[in-house]
Amino acid sequence: MTALVRLRLAGFLRTGRAVAPLLAGLLALGVLYGGGRAQPAEAYGVSAVVLFPVLAWQTKLLLDVEPDVQRRLALVLAGAAREWAAGLLAALVAGLGTVAVALVFPWLVGGVTGQAEPGGPSVAAGVALGVWAHLLALPAAVALGALASRAVTGSAGYGVAVLALGAVGSLALGLSASVAPWLAPPVLPVARATAAGPSPASVVLLTAWAVAWSATALAGYAWRRRARA
Repeated sequence: MTALVRLRLAGFLRTGRAVAPLLAGLLALGVLYGGGRAQPAEAYGVSAVVLFPVLAWQTKLLLDVEPDVQRRLALVLAGAAREWAAGLLAALVAGLGTVAVALVFPWLVGGVTGQAEPGGPSVAAGVALGVWAHLLALPAAVALGALASRAVTGSAGYGVAVLALGAVGSLALGLSASVAPWLAPPVLPVARATAAGPSPASVVLLTAWAVAWSATALAGYAWRRRARA
């Protein structure tokens, strides 16, 4: 399976498809941090929200780069479960690279302050909360991108529709006044929590919510892949 992961990542990089989401992410982050310095916790919480659709798009591009014939050969040779897992692991690795860039970027452009506010979390605690926010957003974004991939939707048009509706719906359902916030990953709730300073109980609750949503979405991905096999 390691070879399959490397193959997916190599194809994603060599075809140049990794450039578009990276540039989109840097552009979005540049706009985000262009307004002045902010506390790390607040800035990183918003950064995770901004990167969520970019990470989902990146996942879709990575999973779609492999030709259909090659994917079917991998299914036969490695088995369905290993082929699916290899694609998702490759997307997670690529997403971790993007997250690492997002965590370093504001320090390079002066978008965050290195001095904590009185009564607020320390800079180290703010960075830790930012890492937590991004790591919660990443699996959900990978799951959404996988559901929008060509192997699931069957066409590029349907895939784009699933990606757009999923990203917009996740943000809309995450608003404070939402009547069904559990239908979306907790991207916006996590951002609000990092800005306000989450309690240990809320950290556990939001983490469990993100894990449950991602697991459900990935189960739907596996079911759909099995149905189309």
